[in-house]
Amino acid sequence: MRRKVAWDSGTPEEILKVLAGDPVQWVREAVAGNAKASQDALERLAADSSGFVRAAVALNSRTPSKILEMLAGDEMVDYDSTLQKNRYLVKEAVARNRNVDQETLEYLARDLDEHVRAAAASNPLMRAELMSRLAKDVSWLVRNNIAQNPSTPEDLLVYLSSDRIMDVRATVASNPRTPQAALVALASDKSWEIREAVARNINLNENILEELSCHWSWRVREAVASNPRTTAKTLMQLAQDPDQSVQKAAKCRIKT
Repeated sequence: MRRKVAWDSGTPEEILKVLAGDPVQWVREAVAGNAKASQDALERLAADSSGFVRAAVALNSRTPSKILEMLAGDEMVDYDSTLQKNRYLVKEAVARNRNVDQETLEYLARDLDEHVRAAAASNPLMRAELMSRLAKDVSWLVRNNIAQNPSTPEDLLVYLSSDRIMDVRATVASNPRTPQAALVALASDKSWEIREAVARNINLNENILEELSCHWSWRVREAVASNPRTTAKTLMQLAQDPDQSVQKAAKCRIKT
């Protein structure tokens, strides 16, 4: 019951302040993640003995930059069974927070751990100069997050469009801010997965969509049929496609 109250965004600050001292970790963690928690409560929880509580503070959209700066050096780790490695949960959370100051973000962007750098690379507050450096990072995870970042400059998206890792190119292909010249190049990529990603880009040129509508992969043709920029002429052709999934996508668009 206390945990439920601690999660509730309608719980008064005074009650949250009391629950911040609860002996049960999960209750304190709930308070730490509550956007209505007071600055005093967050400051207290930032020094909590549990790393999960501190990580929740780092994720909180209300946590001020001074607390995030303190948590940027937190070495708490948790084992990720999927990746089979330790993850620095607190530092990653700080790197993603929109309240982090530039100095702290740059500090985390230089971290030795690729997941911490990748978290920093996803932050839309990152300066263009720092993005430029991370776009050349040895880790594809970092480059991929730069490709996905809504603040990434167009010239870096063009640079990443020729990345050796397919996932990075696919992310660039999906980014609505990617320049047409880069999308045109990606539309001729050797991997059909990249062409599918391009075909789903809502800013793709109609002529390129028409070209992709004849691609051998039904996944690419279905993506073309689903794109709101695909012309009525191309949709009518795809409505007669031999693949039922492509037909369905095209007919659905025609009806709307």
